[in-house]
Amino acid sequence: MGNERTTLVEMDATQILQLLNDVADAIGTALKGIEDWGPSGLRDTQYSADLVVDQVALDMLRAAGVGILSEESGSENLDRSIVVIIDPLDGSTNASRGIPHYATSLCAVDSVGPLVALVVDQAVGTRWWATRGQGAFRNGVALSRQPLTEWNAALVAVSGRPPDEAGWAQFRSFGASAIDICYVADSTVDAFIDMSPSAHGVWDYAAAYLICQEVGVRVEDAQGRELIVLDHAARRTPVAAPNGIFDQALATRHKLPL
Repeated sequence: MGNERTTLVEMDATQILQLLNDVADAIGTALKGIEDWGPSGLRDTQYSADLVVDQVALDMLRAAGVGILSEESGSENLDRSIVVIIDPLDGSTNASRGIPHYATSLCAVDSVGPLVALVVDQAVGTRWWATRGQGAFRNGVALSRQPLTEWNAALVAVSGRPPDEAGWAQFRSFGASAIDICYVADSTVDAFIDMSPSAHGVWDYAAAYLICQEVGVRVEDAQGRELIVLDHAARRTPVAAPNGIFDQALATRHKLPL
């Protein structure tokens, strides 16, 4: 018993989902009051606002007794039975420029893997969530991914510059990968491809990964590495698509350096 991972407060999946929603709501409230969108001065591409909303999340997650892996502040208590992987403000550059496409992404993992996931589009209010084995939802409506087998008909979301002659119908670069991958789950787009070599931390995609899994969308690293890792330094190259076009999506990514 002494060697088992444990949280300070035991919670079931429903209670965990409520915690994630509470954290996302508190971040949304904090975002409304932020006036300083300047750089934090601590690292490139980090804004002062990132630190403000991260602290909001840290206070609540610590009180809940879970482990934490945050893009902004690193990791703590990873030996807890529940660890929450969080990007408090995915797409912070969009937010800083007034582009309405940015999100809070939270994924609670246990010893098996992703257990409960929530992505909240903080600009427009859309919520995607999933609990392992219980399906995925968008604003309370169960998701069912539309099948697609023709790559030349696909609308693809990308992060980074795509290759020439990709073979798809069209592409978009939105700038918030947590939302962009959820768009694959709900059929807004047909695939997501990270075109940059090992550019994404686990906080960027962990929640969307579970949401996609629950609707049968494949999410894999372009190099075949494990995606869900509790390692703040690890970077991956996620590709997400339904089975009918996944091989073409992966082959498109392989046209560029890995």
